[in-house]
Amino acid sequence: MGLRLFKAVWFFSLLGVLGSFMYVYASLPEDVILMESESTVSISREALFYIVLVLLALINVIVFVFSRLHAKGDPDFLSWFYGQIITLNCFFIIALSYTSLYNSSEKFDYSRIGWMIYGSVGLMIVWALGWPVYSVLRKILNKQTV
Repeated sequence: MGLRLFKAVWFFSLLGVLGSFMYVYASLPEDVILMESESTVSISREALFYIVLVLLALINVIVFVFSRLHAKGDPDFLSWFYGQIITLNCFFIIALSYTSLYNSSEKFDYSRIGWMIYGSVGLMIVWALGWPVYSVLRKILNKQTV
């Protein structure tokens, strides 16, 4: 049951990241500024489109590869893996939205959005560490019951 729920949430996160990506792409200028410090780092809108599209495709195709390789494997691992891809998709939504906001001509206090970016990175790290902790605890608890 949990695996089906994670599959559904992953599918909706994929639709969400693709919808967000198309919305952001439509609002970007020709030269997208990625970073401003001593020198400005920018990339063309089309190059950013293809880079993000390839990243999203590679990350989300891994789900199909893992589901084929671990078809009869541990459903808890597959649930965790789907959750990890969901957190990556959420990070992409936030990062793309921040890029769009940064390149807009509106005045915005960027320090107000920092907690969302760091929160999504923290969520990915916590979720990534969740599986090793879960599997170790499962082994310890199984040894105690035997």
